[in-house]
This record gives sequence, C-alpha cells and structure tokens, in this order.
Amino acid sequence: MSLRSWNPTMVAQAVLWILLGLLLRLEPGTATLPLLMDSVIQALAELEQKVPATMASHTASAWLLFAQDSGHHDLLHHFLLEGQNLKATKLDPQQLSPELRGLTKDVAQHGIRGRLEYGVVLAPDGSTVAVEPLLAGLEAGLQGNRVVNLPLDSTATPLDAGATFPDTGAVVLDVRATSPRLRDVPPDGASADVGAMPPNIRATDLDVKPTSPCVRPGSPDVPVTSPDVQASSPGAKARSPTTVDSLLVVTLARDLGLAFLQSPQTWSHSGLGTEGCWDQLSAPRTFTLLDSAASPVTTAFLNGALDGALLGDYLSRTPEPRPPLSALLSQYYGAGVGGDSGLRSNFRRQNAAALISAPTLTQQVWGALILLQRLEPAHPQLRGMSQERLFEVATNATKEFTEAFLGCPAIHPRCRWGAAPYRGSPRPLQLPLGFLYVHHTYVPAPPCTDFARCAADMRSMQRFHQDTRGWDDIGYSFVIGSDGYVYEGRGWHWVGAHTLGHNSRGFGVAFVGNYTAELPAKAALHTVQDVLPGCAVRAGLLRPDYALLGHRQLVRTDCPGDALFNLLRTWPRFAANVKPRTARRASRRSKREPPPMIVPATGLQ
Repeated sequence: MSLRSWNPTMVAQAVLWILLGLLLRLEPGTATLPLLMDSVIQALAELEQKVPATMASHTASAWLLFAQDSGHHDLLHHFLLEGQNLKATKLDPQQLSPELRGLTKDVAQHGIRGRLEYGVVLAPDGSTVAVEPLLAGLEAGLQGNRVVNLPLDSTATPLDAGATFPDTGAVVLDVRATSPRLRDVPPDGASADVGAMPPNIRATDLDVKPTSPCVRPGSPDVPVTSPDVQASSPGAKARSPTTVDSLLVVTLARDLGLAFLQSPQTWSHSGLGTEGCWDQLSAPRTFTLLDSAASPVTTAFLNGALDGALLGDYLSRTPEPRPPLSALLSQYYGAGVGGDSGLRSNFRRQNAAALISAPTLTQQVWGALILLQRLEPAHPQLRGMSQERLFEVATNATKEFTEAFLGCPAIHPRCRWGAAPYRGSPRPLQLPLGFLYVHHTYVPAPPCTDFARCAADMRSMQRFHQDTRGWDDIGYSFVIGSDGYVYEGRGWHWVGAHTLGHNSRGFGVAFVGNYTAELPAKAALHTVQDVLPGCAVRAGLLRPDYALLGHRQLVRTDCPGDALFNLLRTWPRFAANVKPRTARRASRRSKREPPPMIVPATGLQ
C-alpha cells in the first residue's frame, strides 16, 4: 500500500478521478479496459466530450480537473491545489461507459500490496506509469506553477489530524507564459489576493507567487530560485524553507521524503525505483514487482511523478486556450509535445534533470515535510521530528534520487521485451568488473526507434543466439536502442557470451544497428559513454578505473563497425594500449560458419 494509505487522514486519491466522483463499484460482469496509457487517454477524450468548456478562457480539460465531489481529500493536496473559488462542472457518472468507470477504479490510487503494484498503466514507450502523480501534476499545471508560503509563524496553529478544509476562496494569479522565458506578472509584482483561509491559518501565512524554482527543459535561463535556495559554505546551517512549489510537492517531493523517513534508501537497497513485470503486454491487467522489499517510490511512481512535473510545467507556461489533456498525453507518449521530439516520455529522466536542480529538490522535499507536519501534527512518521532531522532526510532523499534514478539510464527488464527463459544454469560474475566492451548488432541493421521495434529485435536476437548459435541466452549484457532506452540482456550479474575469452572480465554492450558507415543516435552514445558506466561505478558494479574497448580489439571481427570504433577511440576511457587485431572480413569467413542473419520478429508477444 502507498505511504499515504497507512494513515486514514492521508489517503490520497488520484486527482482527476476523485474530483470527478468516479470511484464507483464495478457492476457484476463488467469488463474494464486494459491497463494501458492509451486507455487513460481514451477516458480523458470521452470526458472532454461530455463536459464542454463553459468559459472561453478554460478548456474542457481544465473544468474536468476542477470538478468537486464529497469524498475525503488529502490535506496537503487540498491546501496547495483545491483551495480555489472555481466553478465546478458536475458530471453524472452514469453518463460514462462501464469500461471507463471500471478503468477509473483500477487506476484511481497508487499502492503496493505484497508484490503487486496498483494504479499503474503501460505506456507506448514500454515504461510503466503511475496515474495518480501524473494527474496531480496536470492539475497543478492548469492552476499555474505556484510557489506558496509555508504557514511557519508560531501563531499559525497546525490543523488537527483528520480536519476538513473549507473552501478557501483564494483567487489564484493566472500565470501564463508569453514565451518560455517571460511570465505575465502584476505591475507591482504583488502576490494574488487571498480570501478566506482555513481555520487557524492567517491570510499572511499563505501567499501565491508567480515564480517557480524550476529550470525549464531546454531553456538557457539560469534557474529561478527563491531566497531559500542558496548555496552555503560547508558546515553552515541550512536555512529552513519558507515556500514550496505546489507542482513539485504534489508530484514528487512529498512522497520521496516520506519514503526516506520510513526506510532510508541506499545503493545497497534496491527499494528506490524498483521495476516489475506485466502479465501480458497486449492487454495488461496485473503488474508484479521484481523486488518484494520495494518502497512505494517505485520506477512506475517516479515515471508518473516526472511526467506530471514536466507536463504540469508545460501547461503552466502555455497561454490559454490550452490543449485538451487527451491530445497533450497522446503527443507526450508519442512523437513529442508540439512536434518537439525532446519533450516526450522516452526522455523523462534527461528532461527532469534539466527541470529540477538538486538544491531545489532538497528544499522542496524539506518544505513538503514541514508543511505536512504542520497540517497533520499527529502524523506517525513526522510527530516530534526536528527540523534538522527533516533536512537530513531531504538531503539523503535528493542525493539518492538524483544519483540512483536520474543519474542512471532507463532499463527495460527482460520481461518487458518478452525474453525466453535462460537455458541451463547462468554463471555469476565476480563484481566489480574492469571493462566495458562495445559492439554493434550488425543485423538487425536499421536502428530501432520505438519500443515495439526494439522489443521485436531483442526477441529476434535471442532466438538467433539460442537456436542457431546454441547459446544459453542472448549474448549481450545490455542492448542500446535508439528509442531512449536500454534493454536488459544477461544484466549486471551473469556472465555473457559477447567477447570470446573475456566474457567474465567485462560487460558487453551492443548498439542496435550497423555502424560501419554511420553513428548511433547522440542519446544512445551518451548513454554508453557516460550514463550507464557512471551508474555502474556508483553502484559498485564497475571499477572506477574501468577501461572501454571495441569488440575488434580482442576478437577478429569488424565489430563495432568502422565509424563507431573511430569515435570510441576519442573517448577518455578508451584503452588505446590494447593492440587491435586484424579484422576478419566477411569474404574470408568459413563457409561452415552460419551467416549472422536474423529474421526480425513481429508483434509484442
């Protein structure tokens, strides 16, 4: 179960579904839609058709997210997002299809029960995404990327646990970006007016400002930081935050902080960012985690949180009329938002690293815990916790998140691409290893640029290695696609079959494609040169003094292709002192050796 569900007053419902009042019991025999992001997009499109915009300044999507129901709300979420005097459009749930009502029940709330993870869907790029933090980010973005003052004054008595917020009636400043670098602000720079406040919280304790501590993806601007986020000399006492960014808090900061309060994560503990497997890829229903000790901050949750933060930031900077959410999500999980191939789910980690600096995230995690402590003083994890301890938790959480998640490549596990079982008994590697051997697959020759093609190529190579070569499994440790993802072969812990005579000394990494005359995609090259080995070194899987070699330096082969090998020779880790062996040309191969032909597979299963 999620951390918030452990305390009845902290049960967090998914933003869109709770606000629409769609958490209904399934009718007997009602079949739900498959747990795909395409199903969520289909649901949003149907809702947008049934709830038209009633004001020219709002799209139907905006009204959907602001609709209210009578259910319980997360105190922190209500404080940051729902305290607005906005007209709500009511929707009769019976107007919706049974399939849609079933889907909302399935994805309404993120949680873990045993090894099963709930509230997640499979996206077209092969990643698994938690819907709850994604929708929270969309709502925060539609309201404006707000920086809210914390009620830290001693006269601002925290609310009792379980208290219900009345409508605050706050008039929120309409923050619109006329360009990625310019925001509309009041002439005097004043904050928005504040109406009625929750009990025991004064009007001066809550302030909405039209600035954000986020760095815009792809923007050359210097990060905009609040006065709280300042570099300090080593040993200097950190300044307690006085503001929080509602977008970062409701998507990532609160849950990240609570996870590390419960059980501090380290490189030796794989609970942070745990992956899992779907029961099937064509119509997924059940998602099982690979680690039974996983924390609620799984890879799926972090994917949803980052997607919510990125899309929320985009919405907050987009002038009205904003695009329908169904169209926005279709673009983001497809070719890219607004034709920008960089702003899409495949590159969420890179974009998030540009959006959120480590000092900013530390302040936001710290501020989220302070706010939660004041809103709910009886919270079992926060009761009696000192500010120094909360700062320590925020610092550790940010460090592990930025290094162990943002600093590592997104790796699709074997089950995601449909790997066949290993034949025989795998031999364990003696870690850490000292080498990284670079290959190209040659066949398949065309680079794979989407999940369906890359997964099919992986299955095709595995069949060739097992059935034609007679090997136990696909030979490579990892395979690099041109879709922004790494595909697990034999992985970090098992001896591969990639570099004859050297398989136990290094990891074999292959680029999908023939790179005799051209180079792989820049993102794929960056993954192999910096991201993958850097992550492995920090995790103790690769020695800090590791060396990088091309396949042809150790085996008589043309691999990894002339163009790629010439580039490898310019990389700092390239071991130039290894004498290259004469490549054996295809024309000189023995006729008894089967040609390296692979018939690409089709379909996902």
